[in-house]
Amino acid sequence: MTLPNFLIFGVQKAGTTSVYNYLKQHPQVYTSPIKETEFLSRESARKPELLTDEDRTGLTKGGRQKIVTIERYEALFDAAGEAIALGEASPNYLFAHEQAVPNIQTYIPHAKLIAILRNPVERAYSDYLMSLRQVVGNHKPLAAQVETSRQTSHTLLKGLYYEGTKHFLDAFGPEQVKIFLFDDLRQSSAELMRELYEFIGVDSSFAASTQKKSQTAEVPKNSTINRLLRTKNPIREGAAKVLRAVVSEENRQKLRSQLISANSRGKEYLPLTNDERRLLEDYYRQDILQLQELLSRDLSHWFKADR
Repeated sequence: MTLPNFLIFGVQKAGTTSVYNYLKQHPQVYTSPIKETEFLSRESARKPELLTDEDRTGLTKGGRQKIVTIERYEALFDAAGEAIALGEASPNYLFAHEQAVPNIQTYIPHAKLIAILRNPVERAYSDYLMSLRQVVGNHKPLAAQVETSRQTSHTLLKGLYYEGTKHFLDAFGPEQVKIFLFDDLRQSSAELMRELYEFIGVDSSFAASTQKKSQTAEVPKNSTINRLLRTKNPIREGAAKVLRAVVSEENRQKLRSQLISANSRGKEYLPLTNDERRLLEDYYRQDILQLQELLSRDLSHWFKADR
Protein backbone atom coordinates (compact mmCIF):
# COMPACT_ATOMS: atom_id res chain seq x y z
CA MET A 1 0.00 0.00 0.00
CA THR A 2 1.46 3.36 -1.08
CA LEU A 3 0.33 6.20 1.17
CA PRO A 4 1.71 9.66 1.96
CA ASN A 5 4.38 10.16 4.59
CA PHE A 6 3.68 13.85 5.07
CA LEU A 7 0.55 16.01 5.20
CA ILE A 8 -0.15 19.71 5.17
CA PHE A 9 -3.11 19.74 7.56
CA GLY A 10 -3.82 23.46 7.97
CA VAL A 11 -5.00 26.07 7.22
CA GLN A 12 -6.98 27.54 4.36
CA LYS A 13 -6.00 31.01 3.07
CA ALA A 14 -2.53 30.78 4.63
CA GLY A 15 -0.31 30.11 1.62
CA THR A 16 -0.78 26.34 1.52
CA THR A 17 -1.34 26.34 -2.25
CA SER A 18 1.89 28.28 -2.81
CA VAL A 19 3.84 25.94 -0.52
CA TYR A 20 2.30 22.90 -2.23
CA ASN A 21 3.43 24.23 -5.60
CA TYR A 22 6.95 24.84 -4.25
CA LEU A 23 7.06 21.27 -2.93
CA LYS A 24 6.20 19.94 -6.39
CA GLN A 25 9.45 21.39 -7.70
CA HIS A 26 11.63 19.20 -5.50
CA PRO A 27 12.89 16.10 -7.34
CA GLN A 28 12.62 13.94 -4.20
CA VAL A 29 9.02 14.98 -3.45
CA TYR A 30 5.83 13.57 -4.91
CA THR A 31 2.54 15.34 -4.25
CA SER A 32 -0.97 14.07 -4.82
CA PRO A 33 -2.33 15.25 -8.18
CA ILE A 34 -5.46 16.24 -6.26
CA LYS A 35 -5.00 18.93 -3.62
CA GLU A 36 -7.49 18.90 -0.74
CA THR A 37 -8.54 15.27 -1.01
CA GLU A 38 -10.28 15.62 2.39
CA PHE A 39 -10.17 11.82 2.66
CA LEU A 40 -8.74 11.69 6.18
CA SER A 41 -11.39 14.03 7.55
CA ARG A 42 -14.21 11.66 6.53
CA GLU A 43 -15.78 9.43 9.14
CA SER A 44 -16.25 6.88 6.37
CA ALA A 45 -12.45 6.58 6.02
CA ARG A 46 -12.56 4.20 8.99
CA LYS A 47 -16.19 3.17 8.54
CA PRO A 48 -16.74 2.48 4.83
CA GLU A 49 -20.15 1.05 5.62
CA LEU A 50 -21.30 4.68 6.04
CA LEU A 51 -20.69 5.42 2.35
CA THR A 52 -23.75 5.90 0.19
CA ASP A 53 -23.96 5.19 -3.53
CA GLU A 54 -23.97 8.95 -4.08
CA ASP A 55 -20.72 9.23 -2.11
CA ARG A 56 -19.07 6.57 -4.24
CA THR A 57 -20.14 7.99 -7.59
CA GLY A 58 -20.42 11.69 -6.74
CA LEU A 59 -18.18 14.56 -7.78
CA THR A 60 -16.76 17.48 -5.84
CA LYS A 61 -17.95 21.01 -6.60
CA GLY A 62 -14.89 21.33 -8.80
CA GLY A 63 -15.98 18.35 -10.88
CA ARG A 64 -13.45 15.85 -9.51
CA GLN A 65 -14.33 12.40 -8.31
CA LYS A 66 -14.62 12.36 -4.52
CA ILE A 67 -11.83 10.52 -2.71
CA VAL A 68 -14.00 8.46 -0.39
CA THR A 69 -12.26 5.08 -0.21
CA ILE A 70 -8.78 4.02 0.84
CA GLU A 71 -8.33 2.46 -2.61
CA ARG A 72 -8.93 5.80 -4.35
CA TYR A 73 -6.70 7.56 -1.84
CA GLU A 74 -3.88 5.08 -2.36
CA ALA A 75 -4.20 5.38 -6.14
CA LEU A 76 -3.26 9.06 -5.90
CA PHE A 77 0.30 7.97 -5.01
CA ASP A 78 0.72 5.16 -7.54
CA ALA A 79 2.98 7.32 -9.72
CA ALA A 80 5.34 8.32 -6.88
CA GLY A 81 8.19 6.30 -8.36
CA GLU A 82 11.44 6.74 -6.41
CA ALA A 83 10.31 9.84 -4.51
CA ILE A 84 11.37 9.94 -0.86
CA ALA A 85 8.61 12.20 0.45
CA LEU A 86 4.99 11.63 -0.62
CA GLY A 87 2.38 14.11 0.50
CA GLU A 88 -0.94 15.80 0.17
CA ALA A 89 -2.45 19.05 1.43
CA SER A 90 -5.94 19.20 2.93
CA PRO A 91 -5.92 22.33 5.09
CA ASN A 92 -9.36 21.53 6.49
CA TYR A 93 -7.84 18.67 8.52
CA LEU A 94 -7.07 21.12 11.33
CA PHE A 95 -10.66 22.34 11.44
CA ALA A 96 -11.92 18.72 11.22
CA HIS A 97 -9.33 17.44 13.71
CA GLU A 98 -11.76 15.22 15.63
CA GLN A 99 -12.14 13.04 12.53
CA ALA A 100 -8.74 13.63 10.93
CA VAL A 101 -6.52 12.72 13.88
CA PRO A 102 -7.88 9.17 14.42
CA ASN A 103 -7.89 8.55 10.66
CA ILE A 104 -4.26 9.64 10.38
CA GLN A 105 -3.42 7.40 13.35
CA THR A 106 -5.11 4.50 11.54
CA TYR A 107 -3.54 4.89 8.09
CA ILE A 108 -0.33 6.93 8.37
CA PRO A 109 0.55 7.15 12.09
CA HIS A 110 4.19 8.11 11.46
CA ALA A 111 3.59 10.81 8.84
CA LYS A 112 5.19 14.22 9.25
CA LEU A 113 2.45 16.79 9.82
CA ILE A 114 2.70 20.43 8.76
CA ALA A 115 0.50 23.45 9.36
CA ILE A 116 0.80 27.07 8.29
CA LEU A 117 -1.19 29.41 10.53
CA ARG A 118 -2.19 32.93 9.57
CA ASN A 119 -3.40 35.83 11.69
CA PRO A 120 -7.01 34.63 12.05
CA VAL A 121 -8.44 38.10 11.41
CA GLU A 122 -6.66 38.33 8.06
CA ARG A 123 -7.48 34.70 7.30
CA ALA A 124 -11.20 35.35 7.90
CA TYR A 125 -11.08 38.46 5.74
CA SER A 126 -9.39 36.54 2.90
CA ASP A 127 -11.89 33.69 3.25
CA TYR A 128 -14.76 36.18 3.16
CA LEU A 129 -13.43 37.75 -0.05
CA MET A 130 -13.16 34.30 -1.60
CA SER A 131 -16.80 33.53 -0.72
CA LEU A 132 -17.87 36.74 -2.45
CA ARG A 133 -15.70 35.98 -5.47
CA GLN A 134 -16.78 32.34 -5.80
CA VAL A 135 -20.43 33.04 -4.85
CA VAL A 136 -20.33 30.41 -2.12
CA GLY A 137 -20.70 30.28 1.65
CA ASN A 138 -21.76 33.10 3.96
CA HIS A 139 -21.93 36.52 2.30
CA LYS A 140 -22.84 38.42 5.45
CA PRO A 141 -20.30 41.10 6.37
CA LEU A 142 -17.75 39.77 8.88
CA ALA A 143 -19.03 42.05 11.63
CA ALA A 144 -22.54 40.64 11.16
CA GLN A 145 -21.17 37.09 11.29
CA VAL A 146 -19.49 37.79 14.63
CA GLU A 147 -22.67 39.25 16.07
CA THR A 148 -25.23 36.80 14.69
CA SER A 149 -23.56 33.51 13.71
CA ARG A 150 -20.28 33.23 15.58
CA GLN A 151 -21.03 29.62 16.54
CA THR A 152 -21.93 28.47 13.02
CA SER A 153 -19.90 30.57 10.58
CA HIS A 154 -17.14 28.42 9.09
CA THR A 155 -15.40 31.60 7.95
CA LEU A 156 -14.93 32.51 11.63
CA LEU A 157 -14.57 29.06 13.17
CA LYS A 158 -11.69 28.04 10.91
CA GLY A 159 -9.58 30.74 12.58
CA LEU A 160 -9.87 29.15 16.03
CA TYR A 161 -6.60 27.23 15.88
CA TYR A 162 -5.80 26.38 19.47
CA GLU A 163 -7.96 23.31 20.06
CA GLY A 164 -7.08 21.60 16.77
CA THR A 165 -3.37 22.40 17.04
CA LYS A 166 -3.25 21.07 20.60
CA HIS A 167 -5.08 17.92 19.49
CA PHE A 168 -2.48 17.25 16.78
CA LEU A 169 0.45 17.96 19.11
CA ASP A 170 -0.98 15.79 21.90
CA ALA A 171 -1.69 12.92 19.49
CA PHE A 172 1.59 12.93 17.55
CA GLY A 173 4.13 14.90 19.57
CA PRO A 174 6.19 17.96 18.59
CA GLU A 175 8.81 15.86 16.77
CA GLN A 176 6.15 14.82 14.25
CA VAL A 177 4.26 18.12 13.96
CA LYS A 178 5.76 21.30 12.47
CA ILE A 179 3.90 24.60 12.82
CA PHE A 180 4.85 27.54 10.60
CA LEU A 181 3.32 30.99 10.47
CA PHE A 182 2.16 32.73 7.32
CA ASP A 183 4.39 35.57 8.49
CA ASP A 184 7.38 33.21 8.01
CA LEU A 185 6.30 32.53 4.44
CA ARG A 186 6.00 36.23 3.63
CA GLN A 187 9.28 37.19 5.28
CA SER A 188 11.43 34.40 3.85
CA SER A 189 9.76 31.76 1.73
CA ALA A 190 13.16 30.26 0.88
CA GLU A 191 14.03 29.72 4.56
CA LEU A 192 10.60 28.24 5.29
CA MET A 193 11.01 25.78 2.42
CA ARG A 194 14.50 24.83 3.62
CA GLU A 195 13.09 23.99 7.06
CA LEU A 196 10.18 22.12 5.50
CA TYR A 197 12.45 20.03 3.25
CA GLU A 198 14.61 19.17 6.23
CA PHE A 199 11.54 18.20 8.26
CA ILE A 200 10.21 15.76 5.61
CA GLY A 201 13.65 14.27 5.02
CA VAL A 202 14.65 15.48 1.57
CA ASP A 203 17.63 17.49 0.34
CA SER A 204 17.25 20.84 2.08
CA SER A 205 19.80 22.56 -0.17
CA PHE A 206 17.34 22.47 -3.07
CA ALA A 207 16.14 26.00 -3.89
CA ALA A 208 12.57 26.16 -5.12
CA SER A 209 11.41 29.10 -7.20
CA THR A 210 9.19 30.94 -4.73
CA GLN A 211 8.50 34.19 -6.58
CA LYS A 212 5.07 33.14 -7.82
CA LYS A 213 2.26 33.45 -5.27
CA SER A 214 -1.02 31.56 -5.65
CA GLN A 215 -4.58 32.76 -5.17
CA THR A 216 -4.18 36.52 -4.77
CA ALA A 217 -7.30 38.09 -3.28
CA GLU A 218 -9.70 39.93 -5.59
CA VAL A 219 -13.28 41.14 -5.41
CA PRO A 220 -15.87 41.45 -8.19
CA LYS A 221 -16.59 44.89 -9.61
CA ASN A 222 -20.19 43.92 -10.28
CA SER A 223 -21.78 41.17 -8.17
CA THR A 224 -24.57 40.45 -10.67
CA ILE A 225 -22.11 39.88 -13.54
CA ASN A 226 -19.94 37.78 -11.23
CA ARG A 227 -22.89 35.57 -10.31
CA LEU A 228 -23.82 35.13 -13.99
CA LEU A 229 -20.27 34.06 -14.84
CA ARG A 230 -19.71 31.73 -11.89
CA THR A 231 -23.04 29.99 -11.24
CA LYS A 232 -25.35 27.84 -13.31
CA ASN A 233 -28.13 30.02 -14.70
CA PRO A 234 -30.27 30.25 -17.88
CA ILE A 235 -28.27 33.15 -19.35
CA ARG A 236 -24.91 31.42 -18.97
CA GLU A 237 -26.31 28.11 -20.25
CA GLY A 238 -27.88 29.84 -23.26
CA ALA A 239 -24.65 31.61 -24.15
CA ALA A 240 -22.71 28.37 -23.77
CA LYS A 241 -25.14 26.58 -26.09
CA VAL A 242 -24.60 29.18 -28.82
CA LEU A 243 -20.81 29.26 -28.38
CA ARG A 244 -20.50 25.47 -28.23
CA ALA A 245 -21.21 25.25 -31.96
CA VAL A 246 -18.36 27.57 -32.97
CA VAL A 247 -15.88 27.74 -30.09
CA SER A 248 -13.85 24.92 -28.53
CA GLU A 249 -14.19 24.02 -24.85
CA GLU A 250 -10.68 25.33 -24.16
CA ASN A 251 -11.41 28.69 -25.79
CA ARG A 252 -14.79 28.98 -24.04
CA GLN A 253 -13.05 28.53 -20.69
CA LYS A 254 -10.42 31.11 -21.67
CA LEU A 255 -13.16 33.56 -22.60
CA ARG A 256 -14.95 32.98 -19.30
CA SER A 257 -11.69 33.49 -17.39
CA GLN A 258 -11.03 36.73 -19.29
CA LEU A 259 -14.52 38.02 -18.47
CA ILE A 260 -14.10 37.12 -14.79
CA SER A 261 -10.72 38.88 -14.76
CA ALA A 262 -12.18 41.99 -16.40
CA ASN A 263 -14.86 42.07 -13.69
CA SER A 264 -12.32 41.75 -10.84
CA ARG A 265 -10.26 44.24 -8.89
CA GLY A 266 -7.93 44.25 -5.89
CA LYS A 267 -9.04 43.68 -2.32
CA GLU A 268 -8.17 47.30 -1.48
CA TYR A 269 -11.58 48.20 -2.93
CA LEU A 270 -13.27 46.30 -0.08
CA PRO A 271 -10.91 46.87 2.87
CA LEU A 272 -11.32 45.55 6.39
CA THR A 273 -12.35 48.53 8.51
CA ASN A 274 -10.75 49.32 11.87
CA ASP A 275 -14.05 48.58 13.62
CA GLU A 276 -14.29 45.19 11.90
CA ARG A 277 -10.70 44.36 12.82
CA ARG A 278 -11.29 45.29 16.46
CA LEU A 279 -14.44 43.16 16.60
CA LEU A 280 -12.64 40.17 15.06
CA GLU A 281 -9.63 40.56 17.32
CA ASP A 282 -11.92 40.48 20.34
CA TYR A 283 -13.51 37.31 18.95
CA TYR A 284 -10.14 35.59 18.49
CA ARG A 285 -8.26 37.10 21.45
CA GLN A 286 -8.49 34.20 23.91
CA ASP A 287 -7.70 31.62 21.24
CA ILE A 288 -4.62 33.56 20.11
CA LEU A 289 -3.35 33.88 23.67
CA GLN A 290 -3.78 30.14 24.26
CA LEU A 291 -2.07 29.33 20.96
CA GLN A 292 0.80 31.67 21.81
CA GLU A 293 1.43 29.75 25.02
CA LEU A 294 1.06 26.37 23.30
CA LEU A 295 3.61 27.24 20.60
CA SER A 296 5.87 29.29 22.89
CA ARG A 297 5.88 31.96 20.20
CA ASP A 298 5.00 35.64 20.49
CA LEU A 299 1.82 36.36 18.52
CA SER A 300 1.23 39.88 19.84
CA HIS A 301 1.78 41.25 16.32
CA TRP A 302 -1.55 39.67 15.37
CA PHE A 303 -3.30 42.34 17.46
CA LYS A 304 -3.23 45.42 15.26
CA ALA A 305 -6.43 47.30 16.07
CA ASP A 306 -5.01 48.92 19.21
CA ARG A 307 -1.87 50.24 17.50
